[in-house]
Parts: sequence; structure tokens; C-alpha cells
Amino acid sequence: MSTSPTTARPASLAAWYAAAADWARTDGLTWIYMFKALAACFLALGIAMKLDLPQPRTAMTTVFIVMQPQSGAVFAKSFYRICGTLVGLVVMLALIGLFAQQPELFILSTAIWIGICTAGAARNRNFRSYGFVLAGYTASLIGIPASQHPDGAFLSALTRVVEVVVGIVCAGAVSGLVFPQFAGLQMRSTVRARFSAFVDYVSASLAGRNDRAQIEATNARFVADIVGFEAARSIAVFEGHYSRMRGGRLARLNSEFMTASTRFHALHQLMNRLHASGTPGAAIAIAALEPYFREIAPLLAKSGEPVLTATDAAHAAAQLETYKAELPKRVRATRGELETQPDAPLLDFDTAAELLYRFIDDLHAYAATYASLVVDTHERERWIERYEPKTNAIAAGVAGLRAAIVMVVVGAFWIATAWTSGATLTLNAATTSALVASTPDPKRSAFQMAGGTVLATLMGMIVVFGVYPHIDGFALLCAALTPFLLLGVFMTTRPALAGYGVGYCIFFCFLAGPDNVMHYDPSAFMNDALALVLSMLVSSVAFAVLLPPSTPWLRNRLLVDLRRQVVLAGSAGMRHVRSRFESGARDLMCQINALSPNEPETKRDTLRWLFSVLEVGNAVIDLRGEVAALPAEPRHDRSTPWRVALRGLLEALNELFERPREDRFERALAATADAIAEVQQMMSRFTPTREERHQLLRILSQLHFIRTALLDPQSPLASAIGARHGASGASEEGAPHAT
Repeated sequence: MSTSPTTARPASLAAWYAAAADWARTDGLTWIYMFKALAACFLALGIAMKLDLPQPRTAMTTVFIVMQPQSGAVFAKSFYRICGTLVGLVVMLALIGLFAQQPELFILSTAIWIGICTAGAARNRNFRSYGFVLAGYTASLIGIPASQHPDGAFLSALTRVVEVVVGIVCAGAVSGLVFPQFAGLQMRSTVRARFSAFVDYVSASLAGRNDRAQIEATNARFVADIVGFEAARSIAVFEGHYSRMRGGRLARLNSEFMTASTRFHALHQLMNRLHASGTPGAAIAIAALEPYFREIAPLLAKSGEPVLTATDAAHAAAQLETYKAELPKRVRATRGELETQPDAPLLDFDTAAELLYRFIDDLHAYAATYASLVVDTHERERWIERYEPKTNAIAAGVAGLRAAIVMVVVGAFWIATAWTSGATLTLNAATTSALVASTPDPKRSAFQMAGGTVLATLMGMIVVFGVYPHIDGFALLCAALTPFLLLGVFMTTRPALAGYGVGYCIFFCFLAGPDNVMHYDPSAFMNDALALVLSMLVSSVAFAVLLPPSTPWLRNRLLVDLRRQVVLAGSAGMRHVRSRFESGARDLMCQINALSPNEPETKRDTLRWLFSVLEVGNAVIDLRGEVAALPAEPRHDRSTPWRVALRGLLEALNELFERPREDRFERALAATADAIAEVQQMMSRFTPTREERHQLLRILSQLHFIRTALLDPQSPLASAIGARHGASGASEEGAPHAT
């Protein structure tokens, strides 16, 4: 049977419409960004020329440095660039004033400043890092050329700052006014997708549909989402009132998601250990707990469908609040039934019940915060805890030292040879070292920028010596530059070519950017091009030779820092300790993964260490919180045997995670058993009030969970544990649930 043309035509139009809509959401946005970058570049060039600034190419270069697809990223980058530019200006004017007649001291002091700024960039995150980069980059950009003519250094520095500001303002105006792409709008879909994904993950895990590989993959994705969400939030506050009015809740949402995901993983792992033990007592505990787990998934649904929107989350939060209020009474009734069975593992049941209650509490807080986003103002906005990234001070210091060494080497070469393009070589070596220091693979980034600069040199020669002499007027100038600049911007939109694109865009403007009065000097052009490429190759070699970040030493240092988060959990002040612990651990894992993009085994090992650190660290924080909340009675004094045993346990855990060894594992395991025994002995000597008894039994639950985490054969500590220990706990008296 044939299809009539009238039937085929609508289908064809629908297919064309769907294809066009898909193109508009993907490649269409890329092309819009490319033409926005060109528009901002030409606007900055035209204004700089109209103001008769000496180097309009600086304004062009600035546009390509700060331009980003998202408007908030441009605003944030521009803000920190202005701050860095002003700081660099002040410092460089001071150095010129001090060492204008001493080139050796000037180069040395500039190298020290570049090193300090590069170390600061490596120590910080997001666009705060960029502010440090610009403080060093601007110092070299302004100071090194100005040092050749110290009598005009002040005027030269001010005009250079004006050129930079013109580029920043033009980039921000075009990005914010022409088809703006706001990070805040994308964060709404991110929040919805993450809440939905977490609900699906919880439901599937409780139903037993997730194997270990799926759990690891999902948690790895959650970690990347948490770090990426914080980066997006940090730029969204620059976009408008919507993001600023919800900034505290968005930060709270990220923190509560970290806590809820950690708590659920701990609960899931404890149940896995009970299943793996295979003992009759474990089977009794599992049978008592599983009815509660089957009740969780329906709480996260509305009319049988999973919760997606913030409005639906309000319904889920109400259900979770009701369930949480009824849970302690129900758990006590279940425990009462277990007490009649002689083989019932009460401590296993109590520990799982405690984790269940805490997870429901955390999940309720997460759902309530998500639901609050539907209104502009809400009491949950008052949130003072923040995501705190964690960086390695040694790695940051090495990055700063490396940049200083590069600066000293190229500066000495310049002084020794008196090369006419030595200033270009020196300032660009400083610039490249600062720009690539915070990338995952600085050596590769610098080499890619060098490749892009080679291409920019070839294209620049065509433009300067083949095109400029034959055109007249600003309109023809823009038309002539469009295909050359479009090539570079296109490369920046492709991840595999981004490094080449950055080098091309920045240094095409440096080499071939027009001035009000053009000077055609092929010798100077080639000298500058050679200096640019040479400076990047020197930086690439320095990153490859001088303690390269991609070598195992940095990964090992970061892994040590990850394990030391347990030390933070046990020794830092209780104020904000959980957010510092949670965010620091995940940030360190992301850094390790960035250094190992093609090493799945390393990523898997890091994720397992993260699980172990989060399980033990959170239990330690909960333990400290319960101890701090005990009444001020002599039996709870710091000098009592059970408090001494707790301190011994924390010290043993610190030593174990600082440097895992079998003897330290044995000591930590023995310290856990001693602490449990001391708490039980102390409880047998008096009759506490109901609340105090619950507090002490919750302490026992935390101690027991730490013991099960240490004995987990799937943890990274398994090599120290060996096969001699079981994963299950004991049948000691434990805690009814927290009320």
C-alpha cells in the first residue's frame, strides 16, 4: 500500500522541525557563542581604536581570555580579572620603582611574584584561582614592557589597564545582552536531574537492583556533580537576583545532598555486610529491617510517579516528616520483639536502625530545601556552611616554584643575549606558566598552546602582510579578520582542540591585531612569534621535568590528604566540621581523577578510599556529637576510662588512615573493641535516664559501625585486614533508635 504525498509531507516537516530543534539546542548554541565572541572582539577593537589607545590588540586579547559560553562565567571571570589586574598593576609599579636600574633584581623579584601568584592559583578553586593568575599575568604584561622605558612606566601601565578594562566590559556586555546563556537556568535542570537520579538510586539499591559496579559508577557521578554544582553556583551569583536570592539554599542543597548520599551509602554497606556474614543472627536482623526499607521508595513518589519538580518535593518532604516522627516508636517495638529471641544481634539491628533514622532525617532536609526553591525567600536560605575545597599545599608550592624557575631561566637568557624579543619571551613564559598551572595536565596544555601559536603565526603573516595593505576602513577590517578569528573560536568549543584554540586566539591577536598606525616589520614579527612559541615550549618542558603533576607523587600526596580527612573529622572543631569533611573529601577525589583520566583502576581505588573515609569519618563526627551532648556528670568526665578509650580510638584511627599498616589496623580494631567494652561497663554501673541511655546506646552504635567498616573485606584496608576477621558485629546490647 503506497503512502500519499499529503501523509508523507507532515511527517517530513515534523522530522525537519525536530532536527532543527535538536541543532538549536546543540550546535546552534555553539555557533551563537562563536559569533558573540567575534562581536565582542570587534566592539572592543573599535572602542580602543576610537579612544586612540596605543595597543587595541590588548583589548581583543582580553575578550578571548574572558569569553565563556555562559554569561555568569564571563561576569565572574571579568570581576576577578579586574581585581587581579589592579593588584598586578600596583605590585609592578612598585617593582619598577625599586629595580628599574637593576634588571637582574627586577627579573628575580618579578619571578618571585609570579611564583606566589601561581601557587595561589593552584591553592584556590574556580575563578578565585583566575584572580591569582591575573595578578601574576598582568604584572608581567604591564611591567616587563614598561621596564624598558621606566620614565613612562606609569602612563604605559594605566593605558594597558584601560585596554584590558575595555575588553572586559565589551565581553560582559555582549555575553549578557545578546542571547545570554545563564548558569542559573541550567542549575535548575541540574537540581531536578540530581534529585531524580538520587531517588532512583535509593529505590533501586533498596530493591537490590544495583550491583557494586553500578553503585560505584553512580557515586562517582554524584561526586563530579557535587563539585561541578559548586562551580556553577559560584558563577551564578553574578547573573542576577534569582540566583543571589537562592544562593544560600543552593549551597545548602549541595551540602545536604552530600550528607544524604554518604548516610545512605553507609546504611547500604552495613546491610551488605550483614548479608555477607551469612550468620543466623544476621538473617534475623535483616528480616527485622527490610520492611522499613520497602517503605522508603513510596515516600519519594507522588501519585505513583517519582518526585521530579520542587513542587512535588514538598509532598515528599511532608511524607518523610510524618514517617520520621513515627519511626522511633516503631523501631522500639521491633526491638522489643527481637529481645525475646536469644540469637538476635541487637547491636547490628540498633546500628542499622540508627543509620536509617539519620538517613531519613537527612533525606527530609534535602527534600525540604529542594521544595523551598519555588519561592523567592525562605527561612532555609539562612545557611552559613559552605563547600570548602581542599588542595595540597606542597603541590601548590611546587607549582609556584616551577613558575619562578621558568621566569628566572628565560629572564637570564634575555639579559645574556639582549634579544630584541626577550621581553616577549619573558612575559609570555610567565603568562603561560600561570595560565596552565591549574589545568589537569599543564605540560600538554602548554604544548597545545604552542601548536595553536604556530598556526596563529602562519595565519597572522597572511593577514598582516597579505590582507592589511589592501583594505581600508573598520568594516573591511572586521570582514577580513572574521574567518581567521572564527577558526580559533571554533577550536575552543571542541574539547580535543581547546588548548590549540586558546593559543591561537590569544596570540593571533598579539601578533596580528591591528593598531591605529600599522608598522610592517617582518623581522620583528618573526622574532616575536619565535619568542612566543619558545616560551611555551620552555614552560611545557618545565612541567614535564620539574616534579610534573601527572606523576604518581602528586596522586599519592592527594590520596594521603584524602585519608587525612578522617583526622579532620576526629580533631577539628565541631563547628562546620561535617561540611568541611564532606566537601574536602570529594574535592580531593575529583583532583585525583583529573590526574588519572585514562586509569580506571586508579579511579576505582580512589573511590573505594573515598567510601572508607566517608564511612569512618562521618561515624567519628556523629560519635563526637553524641559525646558533646551528654549531660555534665562525673561519670562522663574526660578522665573516665570510657572517655580515655574513645580518645585512644580516635588516635588509632588517625594513625591508621595516615599510613595504613597491618599493625596500625590491629591497634585500631583493638581500640574499637576496648571502647565498646568500656562504654558497656560504664552503663552497667548505673541506671541512666531514658534520654541519656539513648545517647549512650547511640554511641555504641557508632562504635560498632566503625568496627564493621574496618572489617569490611571490600574496603581498601582489606590488604591490612587479611582474611582472619569476619565482617559482622557482635550480639552485645545495643541502642534503641534515636528519639
